[in-house]
Amino acid sequence: MNTIENGITNVVLVHGAFADGSGWRNVYEDLTGRGYRVSIVQNPLTSFEDDLAATRRVLDQQDGPTVLVGHSWGGTVITEAGNHEKVAGLVYVAALIPDSGETSGQQYEGFAPTPDFVIDIGADGYGFLNRDAFARGFAADATDADAAFLRDSQVPVNMAVFGATVSTAAWHAKPSWAVIATEDKAFDQAMLQHMAQRAGATITTVPGSHAVYLTQSGVVSDVIATAARGALVAA
Repeated sequence: MNTIENGITNVVLVHGAFADGSGWRNVYEDLTGRGYRVSIVQNPLTSFEDDLAATRRVLDQQDGPTVLVGHSWGGTVITEAGNHEKVAGLVYVAALIPDSGETSGQQYEGFAPTPDFVIDIGADGYGFLNRDAFARGFAADATDADAAFLRDSQVPVNMAVFGATVSTAAWHAKPSWAVIATEDKAFDQAMLQHMAQRAGATITTVPGSHAVYLTQSGVVSDVIATAARGALVAA
């Protein structure tokens, strides 16, 4: 195991909608191999408040300054949860980055549609990604086996979460980084760039799908490690 000479050692990973924490496995193994203490949140995806509570419980367990990382919908979660006293920096991975007083749904306004990212919504208001479109919409650069596992293990999300309002965006007070995948079919590229630039995030652009946290885990881990060093300096 490598020894971290300088920087924050605690990392908390937050997954997004239609997924669970297992997709972070490669990032987890990379970072723990470097000496980081990594924790993975399991969001219930039942409401914004429930996901915030799940994330805050894990943050409460950290023993010092922490880098908080969110993928997709997890970006909205960390934007609010990042106000926790132990959070020193934020990393957005193919993620939503709303501002104070905004909802996740508002982030899409004025940007191009994403026809390959197909959500089937049930009568109870919970959504799954369409099985036939899953691979091309979520994980086009993953192996067939990985794409199938992600598809078949997906967690439905209460679609009402995208109408929940962020009260205080933590990126106003804490440094942020963003990983943007050039072949992300969940979001328009202009939307991703707009959100990250507005937040003042240090942006890393990499070839990859919305599942960049899985398919480009080395790059994502490198950005998190950079954030761990940079957030400590900023603090």
